[in-house]
Amino acid sequence: MKIDVLTLFPQMLDGFLSESMMGRAQASGIIDVSVHNLRDWAKGKHKQVDDRPFGGGAGMVLMPEPLFDAVEELQTPETHRVYLAPDGDPLTPELAQELARKPRLLLVSGHYEGIDERVRENLIDQEISIGDYVLTNGTLAAAVVIDCLGRFLPGFLGEEKSLTSESFQGSLLDFPQFTRPAVFRDMPIPEVLLSGNHAEIEKWRQREREERTRKRRPDLLED
Repeated sequence: MKIDVLTLFPQMLDGFLSESMMGRAQASGIIDVSVHNLRDWAKGKHKQVDDRPFGGGAGMVLMPEPLFDAVEELQTPETHRVYLAPDGDPLTPELAQELARKPRLLLVSGHYEGIDERVRENLIDQEISIGDYVLTNGTLAAAVVIDCLGRFLPGFLGEEKSLTSESFQGSLLDFPQFTRPAVFRDMPIPEVLLSGNHAEIEKWRQREREERTRKRRPDLLED
């Protein structure tokens, strides 16, 4: 899978893309991420990419010209163009799976007060939000989207089973996890986990998932 990221702060992604599973996935060719600096398409001596909003107001807005030039140069006929925005579609496991099936993505990172609306209306195929909060810029959101969809690419995870037994799969949160020692500072783990009875362990885990979801995210249980 090929992903292009358009941002004003490309170095923010250096460590993320080179470490852990993401670094291994890139080295093995499972995913190919290229990061581009929007200022490379800016005009003039100062490489200006933002300006004051028409109608007044606080902050600055990314100008349409460099964004149009950049997207039109980077895109291919198969590119799915995504803008990371607080008012976009909520990122879910289902949406991540959908994105993972795309052959090529272009992630546009917003900054300041956002981007000129003409870019959103004419160049963007989908707008995605990673949560109901505002970040200093969309580069972090782009990293979250890449990491989330990467887990659904064949070969990305060392153990594919983990995709089916973690939080939000089947609309339930994950069950509690324990490792050795079995007793730590007078705190023992649940006895069922030492029983060797896998059927009973699975029942315990399901009960714990349901209970944890009821306590922390009851909205996930609503019809």
